Amino acid sequence: MTSRPRGATAALSGPVLLAYAAVCTIWGSTYFGIRLALESFPPFFIGALRFLVAGLALFVFARVRGERPPTVREWGAALMSGTLFFVVGNGFVNLAERLVSTGLVSVLVATMPLWATVFARLFGETASRGEVAGVILGLVGVAVLNLGGELRASPVGAALSLLAPMAWALGSMVSRRLPAPPGIMRIAAPMLTGGASMALVGFATNEHLRETPSAGSIAAVAYLCVFGSLVGFSAFSYLLRHTRPALAMSYAYVNPVIAVVLGVLFLGEHFGVTSTLGASIVLVAVIVVARARS
Repeated sequence: MTSRPRGATAALSGPVLLAYAAVCTIWGSTYFGIRLALESFPPFFIGALRFLVAGLALFVFARVRGERPPTVREWGAALMSGTLFFVVGNGFVNLAERLVSTGLVSVLVATMPLWATVFARLFGETASRGEVAGVILGLVGVAVLNLGGELRASPVGAALSLLAPMAWALGSMVSRRLPAPPGIMRIAAPMLTGGASMALVGFATNEHLRETPSAGSIAAVAYLCVFGSLVGFSAFSYLLRHTRPALAMSYAYVNPVIAVVLGVLFLGEHFGVTSTLGASIVLVAVIVVARARS
């Protein structure tokens, strides 16, 4: 008798569904939170505070549980992955949201699985016809998004929005080949090194507070620290351990929808017919790649 895949049973459990709902809603709302935080705080300061606080909390929790601290070699690897994940992957999102609507940024960030397929080829992994077709379809969707006008009006914002998921995809490929500590420390170390690197970038670019932060911006940064980082990453890690990777990664289809709705309802953003068509093509492409990979 064949055994049932672990993920097939876990996918129907209450904790898995709760974790999935948390990842979809929380990470989908972080684009809205970033926009509110940017009203008072500079981009890299937000990321530095967010990931240093979350990383330190996870580090302390891991040590209390008895996990060993990373070795020097593991700290070096964490610095490399943390720079890709957080300095570029998150920092560029923060920069882009000053130039492009939250909805469009979220759609472009959702192309991460497409770039992961491209980088996987560079690392010697094979790609199926479905994955190649998904990448081509995704590029068509980005081209359609560009017809909407907003991306053409801000080429820098468009470039930042695309470089962010590229860095996250590359970080995913690189981190799998680097030494890493076990358990929670595997997440805490890149967060700490990434947050520290973001603080250095902010210092080097002369970031500073121009005025007293508003209550809304302070609340947004707190939300990003506690929910966007601690709760979100913990829920995502739980999904990776207890269900199929295809289900865990499918949050990427939902996040842009939540980001677009929040942007339209609360930020007065406009998402026209052309942008909707382009976004739909991109999300279909991501689904095609995910299904081909699974």
